[in-house]
Amino acid sequence: MPPPLVMSTGFAGGISPAARTRRLGTLIHMSPARPDSRPSGRSRSDRPRVDPDGAAAAAPAEIVLADNRKARFNYAIDRKLEAGLALTGTEIKSVRAGRTNLSDGYARIDRGEAWLRNVHIAPWQNASGWTDHDPTRPRKLLLHRGEIASLVGAVAQQGYTLVPLRLYIKNGVAKVELGLAKGKRRYDKRQAIKERETRREMEAAIKRRVGRGPGRSEA
Repeated sequence: MPPPLVMSTGFAGGISPAARTRRLGTLIHMSPARPDSRPSGRSRSDRPRVDPDGAAAAAPAEIVLADNRKARFNYAIDRKLEAGLALTGTEIKSVRAGRTNLSDGYARIDRGEAWLRNVHIAPWQNASGWTDHDPTRPRKLLLHRGEIASLVGAVAQQGYTLVPLRLYIKNGVAKVELGLAKGKRRYDKRQAIKERETRREMEAAIKRRVGRGPGRSEA
């Protein structure tokens, strides 16, 4: 019996590379997709966003130009509020130069408007071409009507005095911190002096101790 005829394709295994590639592509197309076993986690919208600048917005900067220590000594401050201050060009220059004295100042409500009185802002020395100002002229405080009405009631009914505590620049604008205050009794002033002296003695003792360094004692 003659042997069976075998047709040679010219390739090992009898399958050409092109046919093998087509068969492999068919198997891949027919195989089902594997389910994703990894947890989905939070969606893109739920992920925290990073500030491109790398930091949150900074708090508005304040530059204190005058501080009324006399008012804090003579008065008990019950409440504080911030007010804008209307100034002329030469006054702004003097304020920025630190030539302001709040110690004798006070605020008063007159015909529905708030005014800062008796605050000394020195004349600007280089005021060539500018109209110089009166150092202690009344200056308008910029407050809302509701704030002014509240101050009128506190001053008229509860016997408060309005005193300027600080003058500062905030975001390039002049501001005044006002205090609703009542005069201290003589005993309260003596107590304040005693507390201040005690605090100074404690600070001096700490400085001496730090200056000696560790392991050293007084002679």
